[in-house]
Amino acid sequence: MNTTPTTAPSGLVILILAMAAGLSVASIYYAQPILPLIGSDLQLSVSGMGLIPTLTQVGYALGILFLLPLGDRHDRRTLILIKSSALALLLALCSFSGGLNALLAISLLIGMMATMAQDIVPAAAMLAPDGKQGKTVGTVMTGLLLGILLSRTVSGLIGEAFGWRVMYQLAAASIAFVGVLLWAVLPRFAAHSTLSYPALMKSMAHLWMRYPELRSAALAQGCLSIAFSAFWSTLALMLLETHHLGSAVAGGFGIAGAAGALAAPLAGALADRTGPARVTQLGSGLVIISFALMFTLPLLSPHWQLVIIAISAVGFDFGLQASLVSHQTLVYSLEPAARGRLNALLFTVVFVGMALGSVLGAQAWALAGWSAVTGLATLVAVIALSIRLLDAARVSRAASLARQS
Repeated sequence: MNTTPTTAPSGLVILILAMAAGLSVASIYYAQPILPLIGSDLQLSVSGMGLIPTLTQVGYALGILFLLPLGDRHDRRTLILIKSSALALLLALCSFSGGLNALLAISLLIGMMATMAQDIVPAAAMLAPDGKQGKTVGTVMTGLLLGILLSRTVSGLIGEAFGWRVMYQLAAASIAFVGVLLWAVLPRFAAHSTLSYPALMKSMAHLWMRYPELRSAALAQGCLSIAFSAFWSTLALMLLETHHLGSAVAGGFGIAGAAGALAAPLAGALADRTGPARVTQLGSGLVIISFALMFTLPLLSPHWQLVIIAISAVGFDFGLQASLVSHQTLVYSLEPAARGRLNALLFTVVFVGMALGSVLGAQAWALAGWSAVTGLATLVAVIALSIRLLDAARVSRAASLARQS
């Protein structure tokens, strides 16, 4: 029988959830820096190599849209454990792949199973007591963002030292390890819906139309995701062309960005005290300031340009993470029984933003270099803040009308 947790989770449980979220989402990024090693070993074409991360990302998008809603229909503990077991097995199989077709099929499935990270976040929100959800979600999301930011650095180093197959074997072992930990610490969760799967999927359209707060949160976070992805997808190009620095240095900036992500629990705690809507505005404002700061780069020496880029990376990663945690806290509060579907809708738009950011960032770079990338990122961050301010005005008008009536 499913039960709903009634006691606050310990710090150890939240740490395990954060670690599991980070390691699982990292699985979709490990391939990127080691593609040349994979291609050389399996004698793949450039287009064939490019399909590996593409299909992994497609799998993640499909998993978000079609698997996350199951969290409202079934025990989340069971779903997380099934996905962790499958992900560990798939990563191990990937390390023994001998050809492109098998590698692509496994990559697609890895992406789908890596969405266990997105099952863990609403599970953490359900475990958290009232008034502590923002801080709890913030801590788990820190783990998730660290997984995104550090996965490429770790994969590049291990792949270079020991080979790409060893990287995937270590990834499989890490997922198996956290799977055992999750089995030990996670309680069962009550299923909140008895809808059939087709009805569950159909209900997502109704949720999108019913809650303007959901639409505002998803669109604002989607805009911030465009800025995030545009920056990180073109940074290595800029460092190589302007400063003659390799991809290892770009990975170092990823570590700087991770420092900003570490402050996310502070943003979550602030959301608990002042309300998540206010923190989304502050986070969007910080992203704008961080990107606008890079307009000063042409005026600075090469050394100070690198310093400003690092400071900006810390600032906008913190702002983006603060906004994301607050948007999740806001969205989860709309209808607790539909958290899985609400999370799926939010992250579908975030994922579209990430994909758009890569495309638009590359086009901006080709059009006018780094200044165009900075301009694009600043513009979409301004749009995100505008969405949040318009939503705040809508809420204020609704409250005023309610008082008058």
